[in-house]
Amino acid sequence: MKLLFIFGSLAVGKMTTGQELTKITDLRLFHNHMSIVLVAEIFGKSKSISNWDIVCKLRELIFEEFAKSDNYGLIFTYSMGFNKQSEWDNVNHISDIFKRKNAEIYYVELVAPQEIRLKRNETENRLKHKPSKRNIVHSKQNLIDWDIKYRCVSNDSEVTFDNYMKIDNSNLPPDIVAKMIKESLVMHLM
Repeated sequence: MKLLFIFGSLAVGKMTTGQELTKITDLRLFHNHMSIVLVAEIFGKSKSISNWDIVCKLRELIFEEFAKSDNYGLIFTYSMGFNKQSEWDNVNHISDIFKRKNAEIYYVELVAPQEIRLKRNETENRLKHKPSKRNIVHSKQNLIDWDIKYRCVSNDSEVTFDNYMKIDNSNLPPDIVAKMIKESLVMHLM
């Protein structure tokens, strides 16, 4: 069993890179918005329950069941705020679920400047898979606000996970980034 985290800022290309990795490995993709979209579709804007709590419970169930399965491995995309301890705790918690099943864990951080990410925020693939991003004005402001509120790029030597790599994908197409990940870090993912 393998678990590959792909984390980074909003619209950096996590999902798209994950999609490309599924084409060249036997990994399955669980991008961040899959659970968010599902919960929003079912519960709408319920005032009686926190949608985020449901998203977290759903993800927990998926991770637990996937880790027990005979599947080869999972890619999980995550917008990590490196300045929040709760984010580190969440990544460690998810990793621990898989480690208990003797899984190999890999971590990839993608980085690109805001001006590139603002352009990527409007791509057809992103809008197709992430309905909450289709209101471009709101989505653009959310990206800018997120950059102010969270530090989504790690500092040098801050990430000490084994099997970690950081890629500036500003000028790289996602299929090349996927090949870099497979060849450099996850060459075990055949």
